[in-house]
Amino acid sequence: MASDAHWELKPHTEAKHRILTEYLKMWFPVLGRYRGRVVLLDGFAGPGSYAGGEAGSPLLALQSLLDHSHLDRMSGCEYLLVFNEMDKDRFAALEAAVESERQARGGWPKHVKVVTVNQGFQSLAEDILETIEGKQLAPTFAFLDPFGYRDVPIELIARLLAFQRCELFIYFDYNSVNRFATAGTSVDHLFEALYGTDEFKDAPASGNERKDFLIRLYERQLRNVCGFEHVQSFEMLNEKNRTGNYMIFCTRSKKGLDGMKSAMWKVAPTGDYRFADRLAHQEVLVGLTEPDTGPLQDALLEEFGGSSVGIQTVLDYVVTQTPYLSSHVKRRTLVPMQAAGLVKSSNPRKGQFPDGTLLEFAARR
Repeated sequence: MASDAHWELKPHTEAKHRILTEYLKMWFPVLGRYRGRVVLLDGFAGPGSYAGGEAGSPLLALQSLLDHSHLDRMSGCEYLLVFNEMDKDRFAALEAAVESERQARGGWPKHVKVVTVNQGFQSLAEDILETIEGKQLAPTFAFLDPFGYRDVPIELIARLLAFQRCELFIYFDYNSVNRFATAGTSVDHLFEALYGTDEFKDAPASGNERKDFLIRLYERQLRNVCGFEHVQSFEMLNEKNRTGNYMIFCTRSKKGLDGMKSAMWKVAPTGDYRFADRLAHQEVLVGLTEPDTGPLQDALLEEFGGSSVGIQTVLDYVVTQTPYLSSHVKRRTLVPMQAAGLVKSSNPRKGQFPDGTLLEFAARR
């Protein structure tokens, strides 16, 4: 039921939720192979639904797990879903939404535990760190989607998600950062906590150079301060077609990066990693299912031209150094390159590149 604790669902929020659920559909079964516990932490869970009754991130996460076709096969792993919301009215709505979902399903499966928490995120994170002191945090996917920029200091994120199998999907409030980052105001200390540095003050005064500086600096800090090897941003444009925020995924896993990029491509099938509210529900992208791999072919020749490399090296390069996905490599890229004489394969079966295949690329153009 809608109340003052609820708000309208915007198109860019729908896009964010689709990315989240597409990724969780992959993440839950992959992590379910481990015999132990995995954790989903929604640090700013909100009321659980929107003014029109649409599901919010907590219910979408629950549905992604409980409706998964492989749920029974994942019973050897305990799934702990933690939904935290600080605001008391939103928390009351969250509890009601989660309880309604539980009752509708006749309870949770034995290997699924759901906890709702009414705390500030920083306080919750410190409590978690105190609980696990001297131990490793279980593999965790942290979804941090705060209002604004105040509650996610990068040093705290670094301590909480320091372990190898922890991942982060975080909201970056570009609109606020753009307005205040070089203003020399009383909020400078909050931006220093956000970034873990005061280098944001060096941003150019305006234009794309300013935007690129501010987002790339944050990406760099997520790598350097938090130790995430791979960072992928997705830009959200508001109804005025201006950058409102970015959703940023961070991981130490190439497979995780590939999975999240795949989820993002489903929302932005041109591969530009951006979504505009003004294009929501339009048919402009319908039917755009095949990526243009011409630029990827050029990139492979530039990187590997005149040399022989294994197929896994090529896949890793594509996933970590280009906008493309591993699924774009073989049929869509290497097959036409092979037909054009731009690559030769050690595998005698033309058009097939199984594990262990050695590829010989033509000299750079």
